[in-house]
Amino acid sequence: MKISVKWLGDYVALPPSVDELARKLTAAGLEIEGMERPAEALRGVVVAQIKESVQHPNADKLSVTQVDIGGTALLQVVCGAKNFKVGDKVPLATVGAKLPNGMDIKQAALRGVDSFGMLCSSKELGLSEESSGLLILPADTRVGLPIAEAVGLDDVVLEVNVTPNRPDALSHLGVAREVSVVTGAALKVPQPKPAESGTPAADQVKVRVEAPDRCPRYVARVVENVTIGPSPQWMQDRLKAAGVRAINNVVDVTNYVNLEYGQPLHAFDLEKLAGQELVVRTATRGEKLKTLDGKDRVLDVDDLVIADKERAQAIAGVMGGGDSEVTEGTKRLVLESANFQGSTVRRSSKRHGLHTEASHRFERGADMDAVVPAIDRAAQLIAELAGGTVAPGRVDVYPAPKPARKVTLRFARVEQVLGVAVAEPEVRRILEALGFKAVEQGTGQATYEVPRARVDVEREEDLLEEVARIYGYDNIPATLPRGLATLAPEPAHAEAERRMRHALAGAGFDEVVNYSFVAPRSLEVLGGAEKPVSLLNPLSVEQSVMRTSLLPGLLENLSRSVRHQVEAVAIYETGRAYFRDAEGGQGQRPAAREVHRVAGLVWGLRGGGRSWTHKDARADFYDAKAAVEGLLGALRVEGVTYVPEGPAAYHPKAVAQVKAADGAVLGHVGEVHPRVAKALGLPGGVFVFELDTEPLYAAAKLVPAYRSLPRFPAVLRDLAVVVPLELPNDEVRRVILEVGKPLVEDAQVFDVYTGEQIPQGRKNLAYALRYRSAERTLTDVEVNEAHQRIVDEVKQRLGAALRA
Repeated sequence: MKISVKWLGDYVALPPSVDELARKLTAAGLEIEGMERPAEALRGVVVAQIKESVQHPNADKLSVTQVDIGGTALLQVVCGAKNFKVGDKVPLATVGAKLPNGMDIKQAALRGVDSFGMLCSSKELGLSEESSGLLILPADTRVGLPIAEAVGLDDVVLEVNVTPNRPDALSHLGVAREVSVVTGAALKVPQPKPAESGTPAADQVKVRVEAPDRCPRYVARVVENVTIGPSPQWMQDRLKAAGVRAINNVVDVTNYVNLEYGQPLHAFDLEKLAGQELVVRTATRGEKLKTLDGKDRVLDVDDLVIADKERAQAIAGVMGGGDSEVTEGTKRLVLESANFQGSTVRRSSKRHGLHTEASHRFERGADMDAVVPAIDRAAQLIAELAGGTVAPGRVDVYPAPKPARKVTLRFARVEQVLGVAVAEPEVRRILEALGFKAVEQGTGQATYEVPRARVDVEREEDLLEEVARIYGYDNIPATLPRGLATLAPEPAHAEAERRMRHALAGAGFDEVVNYSFVAPRSLEVLGGAEKPVSLLNPLSVEQSVMRTSLLPGLLENLSRSVRHQVEAVAIYETGRAYFRDAEGGQGQRPAAREVHRVAGLVWGLRGGGRSWTHKDARADFYDAKAAVEGLLGALRVEGVTYVPEGPAAYHPKAVAQVKAADGAVLGHVGEVHPRVAKALGLPGGVFVFELDTEPLYAAAKLVPAYRSLPRFPAVLRDLAVVVPLELPNDEVRRVILEVGKPLVEDAQVFDVYTGEQIPQGRKNLAYALRYRSAERTLTDVEVNEAHQRIVDEVKQRLGAALRA
């Protein structure tokens, strides 16, 4: 929001310096992001009067002038322009000045005649794109006056960062109120009282609101006998300072009052309205409207429009239509000042790609109480600047007035919440200066009526925030927070997540963070049966549903990396996946069921790039599985098994379900199915894993349990069995450990063999078994008996054969 300091001064006495003003506003919550000082670019340029002009003795196209700038002597200036006469007042760039176009002004001899400066055109001063000669100033302009002041550029423009919850500050009066509060200066609010005469407005135009839920209030005024022309220079200067282009006196007044009050207005040519009627309704399917930007638009049934008896004439709160535009021939006006539902305006603005000064304000919440004073102010200014006659009365359609919100403040809460004592009279002064009216008084408390412009104030804490920002955050002392003497212990899952991250980082994985919003196709390709949660107002089609897996983001990361010719990728992400909940959104229940997960992806050259030790070796299933096992090891998750099965997104020959010791499914690890890779334009050999963290953290043993060193020696034996090819190692190992209790301490596979001497469809698994007793040294007899029991059970349960 651009705020003109000169304009602001009409409503409140300002601090001595603009810098102090900016500091005070920023401290109060209206951050000043920048300041424009147009006068700085015109330093050294003053108003000069031409006292004499003669032909240059050595150049036909040059003149030698004598000019007065209010000093003791005239200055001689050589000039090439011909559009002036003696007595005219023009801009003079004195010696030492630097013009906006970068030209340095120096004393110079032009064709043998000394020149002490340069007479300037509007283009040379940066005031226009083109010019045909010198800028001729009004005859009453004071000689010697800085040109910036003469042309209305002696202003400072503040760039105010107005947050979305503060639409009350989207106007000069709104900012002036803030200045009044922080400085204590009186606020001067215009009190418009247009002179009225002629036929009442209600007899000249009818207003009907068919959608009162979307337009709670609509006010119209009629102004007749207007003469369309340019606005006065002071108004054009103020509009330009605020970043608004001047058009004509009527349109400029509506823009001016919008910037003054924060209440958007619109002017219709009354003669162009069929039936001399305004109807606020929703658009019909396929209805068309040519907006003021000259574009033909097809309206949606959700659009709210202002129509006459026959057709739509404006998109409510966004932009007017060309059919009823104010032109040079306009004589009778209908002024509109209304309050439109913010969500309706926001949808229409986005749907048609039209973000305007009006929509910007309505989307955030316009002030219902500004509707009438704004239209009265506009009518009064149009009568003054366009010679119009204001018809008596207003047409005010306000079917269901809503009472203002009321919020109670307990004064003792100020110190409890802010941590500093603020005197009750000061609290009352701050709130009343901000427009909060005390309507009820009680012991130690007061109930305030909230100004309708303050859409952000709903409860007691909001009033406390108002007191804090005006009292000054810098005035609140730094103290230790009150509460427990000791800090609460860190949640167990925080330590688990930290160890998990360290484990993956140690394995060479980089962390990525992706949006939780994905394209529907990204999930459909993975083959998930779960229907995702759709967004009501997505940023784009590519981010229109909530992810049910972390894999789409990782696969998109890989796709981008491959396009940049990266040779190896190892990445992981922790985050939430979202699933539909039949009872979601009821009461305090979240709209979707959230599942926290960790997922990783590895592809390309092993080890992150080329190496002479393993030249061109590519990552495979076991690299992804090693990352999972490293993660499990960091969390001390024991008894994990891998079952060769998984979702459709994985390659059926290279996938494993990861299960905890209690049978809970932790997730899956495997190769991305070639069908999925092809659909996403990815190369082959992409390996991923995805685990649910809740059962993972539940199985973690973050605090190691003490176990004494063994007192007795171990006995080592090997066992080689021939089993079906599809039988997993974990199944064989589980039987060995189960049958060998309590003597078998561990069993590790050290060889897998298929080939000669092994029947087709089978494989040889060789295990190293470690026998030990915690009570005594085992004898050969005990070990042999236990070993034989294991052999027998493996044969019987698994159909294995002992390899000779």
